[in-house]
Amino acid sequence: MTTKLVKNALGRLVPTEINGKKQIPFQGVGKYRPDYRKYNPQVVTCADFPTGNKLIVDLKAALVNAGLKDGMTISTHHHFRNGDLLAVEIFRIASELGIKNLIWFPSASFPCHAKIIDYMENGTVHHIEGSMNGPLGRYCSEGKMKGVGVLRSHGGRYQAVQDGEVQIDIAVIAAPTADPFGNANGLTGPSACGLLGFALADSQYAHKVIVATDNLIDFPCIPWQIQGNYVDYVVKMDKIGEPEKIVSGTTRITKSPDRLLIAELTTQLCQEASLIKNGFSFQAGAGGTSLAIAYYFEQIMREKNIKARFARGGSNQYLVKMLEEGLVDYLLDGQTFDLEGVRSMRENPRHVDTSPFTSYNYHGKGNFASLVDIVILGATEVDIHFNANVNTHSDGYLLHGIGGWQNCLFSKTVILPIPLFRDRIPVIRDEVTTITGPGELIDVIVTERGIAINPRRKDLLDALKDSSLPIKTIEELKNEAEKICGIPEKPKLSDEIVAIIKWVDGTVIDAVRRVIPLTRTSPRRGRRNQKS
Repeated sequence: MTTKLVKNALGRLVPTEINGKKQIPFQGVGKYRPDYRKYNPQVVTCADFPTGNKLIVDLKAALVNAGLKDGMTISTHHHFRNGDLLAVEIFRIASELGIKNLIWFPSASFPCHAKIIDYMENGTVHHIEGSMNGPLGRYCSEGKMKGVGVLRSHGGRYQAVQDGEVQIDIAVIAAPTADPFGNANGLTGPSACGLLGFALADSQYAHKVIVATDNLIDFPCIPWQIQGNYVDYVVKMDKIGEPEKIVSGTTRITKSPDRLLIAELTTQLCQEASLIKNGFSFQAGAGGTSLAIAYYFEQIMREKNIKARFARGGSNQYLVKMLEEGLVDYLLDGQTFDLEGVRSMRENPRHVDTSPFTSYNYHGKGNFASLVDIVILGATEVDIHFNANVNTHSDGYLLHGIGGWQNCLFSKTVILPIPLFRDRIPVIRDEVTTITGPGELIDVIVTERGIAINPRRKDLLDALKDSSLPIKTIEELKNEAEKICGIPEKPKLSDEIVAIIKWVDGTVIDAVRRVIPLTRTSPRRGRRNQKS
């Protein structure tokens, strides 16, 4: 149940309490200053680990010995992406034991976790505090989850654990290689997935830590991305994940003419604004358009003899190629998107595994995001104030997590290459359905029919004033989409809050309302503009 609603700094009505915890409304970028100390877990003693051998017979025994009981918070990481085999098994065991009202705190969820809906239905899982993709997002959007969902960025998740906003009772870390002491990495073994950075906070702050591996080796496991000094139990399993399913999206350059045009316009903008230069840095995702932009960057760098100081990953085969061919000095990787990335990280000392602490944690003395010159991101919607949505679609359904998206907004130039409309529904709106990030941090919107530059970026407007690029206002882009598609309908939502969106500092930037399903079966279309 929620308490009263208040308007936050963006004018969104958000709750001051959810799931029995008080919430702080978003106060503006950089306005909220924490005045408390970091969370401290209980001090332990080596007397409880006299031999250093932490092997236990199976996962069920580890969970029981860790004190699994009703209402606990259980965390997992998502480096296996859609190939994770551990999370569902945890809740299957919990259900078998009759445990109720657990909180699942994943670093992300995927369609492979749809089975957890069954465990929400039978009361084993109360709610999810983490991204809810696909079936889980739909389940939450329809108001079926008992508690209110909480969505955080990757950095926001580390912040929440570090600050004690979320106290993890039991962390279960899937580790492709581990030793009996609990040292672990994701670089070797049959299930190698790359780095294990999303499990760092879990290992450091959880009350009990279980490492599950399908490749147990003798001490020491080198390198140790997870240090055994944090680990209580080690479990040897037959298989913890399917690494071939870590592949994100297509991980192939788009073949769509419109998307290729968007990539070309984005690259031309970066070149004409002198953003691509010796020593620059960039980050692009693993989607088809982003990969095309990275490819075009590569061509310019070769032609102009330009070298980047670093690229931020999600690593993939294209970034690995740039690293290995000397176009990039370092690849700072937060997540591995394909098996070439896994190989490169294992073999190349300049392919560096990072974590949300170093890359994205807003409650620290700086992070890597602010050092990136160009970041390429996506969005489901953008409004005329440049606010952007990555969590819900225009029908109101919660179908995407935040990932590192919010954290990347602090880069020096943030570009959103997006289509002007999808399925004949305009992407640029008067007001987005859900605000994931504030418009003051978003610099450029690139569509196949024109480019909008945030008026705050006078430097970019000045640099491109004589350009042949199709520079337009965001209102002009919105009007053009509506002439083609009509004015989009607003989603039909109730007043019931089913999830909240946290900003990078732990404040609430928006709330997600329950969707009232359409009675008709035909796709939602825009209303035809009377003037067109």
